[in-house]
Amino acid sequence: MFDRAQIANDANADLFISIHCDAHNSNAYGAGTFVLGLHANERNFQIAKKENSVIFLEEDYSQKYDGFDPSNPESVISLVLMQEEYLDQSIIAANTIQESFTKNLKRRNRTVKQAGFIVLKYTYMPSVLVETGFLTNKEEGKYLNSKKGQAEMALTIANAIIDYKNKVTNSFTQLSTDLKIDENLENIYLKVQIASGTRFLDLKPYNFKGLKQLTYSKFGKNYKYFFENTQSLKKANEFLEKAKKAGFKDALLVAFKNGKQISMNEFFLSNRN
Repeated sequence: MFDRAQIANDANADLFISIHCDAHNSNAYGAGTFVLGLHANERNFQIAKKENSVIFLEEDYSQKYDGFDPSNPESVISLVLMQEEYLDQSIIAANTIQESFTKNLKRRNRTVKQAGFIVLKYTYMPSVLVETGFLTNKEEGKYLNSKKGQAEMALTIANAIIDYKNKVTNSFTQLSTDLKIDENLENIYLKVQIASGTRFLDLKPYNFKGLKQLTYSKFGKNYKYFFENTQSLKKANEFLEKAKKAGFKDALLVAFKNGKQISMNEFFLSNRN
């Protein structure tokens, strides 16, 4: 499960969806979605415990998952803290998928719930776990195992992702008040440039592999995105190393004076004076 999150992080994905089928010793049926959170009841805990137990099949699971114990409810608290900043958008995505299941496929609505699924812990983006239905229910299991059922479920999830994207895009049509533009900075600073391109990205951690303290500058039609700022070369190199460890292998130090980018040579000359 660790690898799934790593693939999403390496791809700088905007949304992570883990798709599953459920099972139970009753005749339960229906589709449900989960976001990471504390278990609201014993049933949710047992569902998460069952899904999480597969980590024992992996080599070095104790190192990969930081000693996480699927049987211990207290372990869930650490999971929740990791995904807290993405929770609002995760819920939007989960609700959109769930509505698509019930309206378009008329699946029984098992609603959106919170539970401590470890597969959602290590992603740096909004994340949802989907339970498409119960293989242990004779009728539903037959549907989920059929090509028709799988195609319909896949298409419904895909359409829900598009709807979610439209909702999120529309919510960011105006720049957030917490965005910082490098126009009024004073003195000389070093920043870590982590990305550039013609597309504007909202300065949220899920867009930048979990990094915070983000700023941007616009140069013509191009945007440059920066991580942290400091007047200390030592601190700047520490920030640079952190950015590279997060996945920005081409990150580099850039210097600014009074809000305008200057050469690194000018930075060193200014500090020498």
